[in-house]
Amino acid sequence: MSNKLSIICVTGTREKLQMAAMFASVAAATGSQVSVFLSMNALPYFVKQNTEPPPGEGVFGAILQQPGVPPFKQLFQQAAELGDATILPCSMALDLMKITHADLDPELGPPTGLTRFLGDAEDGQLLTF
Repeated sequence: MSNKLSIICVTGTREKLQMAAMFASVAAATGSQVSVFLSMNALPYFVKQNTEPPPGEGVFGAILQQPGVPPFKQLFQQAAELGDATILPCSMALDLMKITHADLDPELGPPTGLTRFLGDAEDGQLLTF
């Protein structure tokens, strides 16, 4: 089994971002190499000026907002700090949103294209949220 996990986040719902972050943090903490690719509806939640929480899809979305539940951004940060995890913004999405890397949260790595990300993900597990 590969020790490499690549995660693609394209949806901007609370539950899916939370699950992607949980996968990333647990995999990184247990020694896996983790890469997270943020694009489309997921990327706006990593723009510094965005304070809007992502919408919930159902009952569990409300549960995730309760005190004591670590927010998805905190889990992604922990993955990067505690393990071998990189959080990469999609270069195409940045262009379409007309923002730069400087507009993003500081824990995000360099803008990356999908072709490069998929090439780097080869021979590992790939999850999409």
